Amino acid sequence: MPADTMYCYTCESDEEHRRLNATEKVWLKNRTGRKTVEEFFMCKAPGCRNLRTGFNKRPFEPVIRVPLPD
Repeated sequence: MPADTMYCYTCESDEEHRRLNATEKVWLKNRTGRKTVEEFFMCKAPGCRNLRTGFNKRPFEPVIRVPLPD
């Protein structure tokens, strides 16, 4: 998956983001109750994993971070 550089609200800087993989999409759907989560990106900065969309740098209050894989 290619990475896109976008502003990360929690890092307070431009960081690489990537689209969610299939497992992460299922987790986010269950976490939020949304039917689709295709618009979300995850920050790739070490220890961050904050979510944003292409247009909204802070879609959740409080922020939602993707958990590390098992």
